[in-house]
Amino acid sequence: MISYAITDPTTLNFSTLSSDLKRFANKADMIVYRDKNSLEYRDNAKAFIEEAKKYKFKKILLHSHVLLAIELQADGVHLTSREFESIAFAKAKGLFVIISTHSIKEATLAQKLGADMISFSPIFTTPNKGKPIGTKALKELEQVIQIPIIALGGILTKEQIKSCMNSGASGFASIRYFS
Repeated sequence: MISYAITDPTTLNFSTLSSDLKRFANKADMIVYRDKNSLEYRDNAKAFIEEAKKYKFKKILLHSHVLLAIELQADGVHLTSREFESIAFAKAKGLFVIISTHSIKEATLAQKLGADMISFSPIFTTPNKGKPIGTKALKELEQVIQIPIIALGGILTKEQIKSCMNSGASGFASIRYFS
């Protein structure tokens, strides 16, 4: 099972970066630096990657910033559902690519374009993300794509994680579960 931590300013503080990453590393085997509003994203991403490499993460990713991921030697990127056109470029540059999807149509397109993995959301209720699609949608998706599916959205408990795994997900991602 893949456990994937998505950071945001509520869960990652650069004044306590080392201890925060240690906390994430206790539960997660993949991590992404995600901050949609930081004016210091480049500097923070550099510090994040350097420090995260001290821990056991199998993949260290940046959110959306393909060129910066290449420059800073991140393992890959997590693209938004509006960035399908970036998949081929990121793959050509040797990056591991996850892309956010919200439908079977988007997931099959991501696979066709060469994404390594998708996140599929929102599975459960989560703030500002619309109506949850539920674990039944995971089961349906698992029947039509071959790349790993990462369940995302409102995952806070071990019971929810188990439900996602039983529904065909290869792993789960969360912000709040890892905080």
